Amino acid sequence: MDHAADTFRTDLMTITRHVLNEQSRHPESRGDLTILLSHIVLGCKFVASAVNKAGLAKLTGLAGETNVQGEEQKKLDVLSNEVFVNALVSSGRTCVLVSEEDEKATFVDPKLRGKYCVCFDPLDGSSNIDCGVSIGTIFGIYMIKNQDTVTLEEVLQPGKDMIAAGYCMYGSSCTLVLSTGNGVNGFTLDPSLGEFIMTHPDIKVYRRKERSIRLTK
Repeated sequence: MDHAADTFRTDLMTITRHVLNEQSRHPESRGDLTILLSHIVLGCKFVASAVNKAGLAKLTGLAGETNVQGEEQKKLDVLSNEVFVNALVSSGRTCVLVSEEDEKATFVDPKLRGKYCVCFDPLDGSSNIDCGVSIGTIFGIYMIKNQDTVTLEEVLQPGKDMIAAGYCMYGSSCTLVLSTGNGVNGFTLDPSLGEFIMTHPDIKVYRRKERSIRLTK
């Protein structure tokens, strides 16, 4: 893909446009997943901004707490977790949230509940924050059968039942890779537009051709 040639394109495939296109493939869809993903994207933009100014805003260093894994939490860990929990709850499309930073799952107030469970690590690799190495957010979305009586057992679903998954990497550029079950696509945040633009369509894992090895004595 010629990224230089795309610099002045006017017909841009934003992540919002892409998700809406995917939604149109399912006429029965009510747009719940689209709304949820838009809130996740907003959370990624917020964290990307916080990471870029971490040094100036004094967001580096330890927060003085440990997470469920026994790891010392960084200040950005705590901030990122709050950002995503608030974004996901306010979407009105989630019923339970499972974060690596919280010891217990967060059950959303019944009045704000939707049909999805989101499992996420708000800031993976946070030990790299102070030295400027790439860090990222990881998330997976599952559907819950009965949102009114959701239990932890319903959260423990196999990966094949995942509705959507992705990650957002914060570094020299902010890249979000997403799959909703129909291929994998990568988007890069354009700071001037405040939008994630598709830069890596239809990502695939390279498969090497098997080569026969001739054994000689």
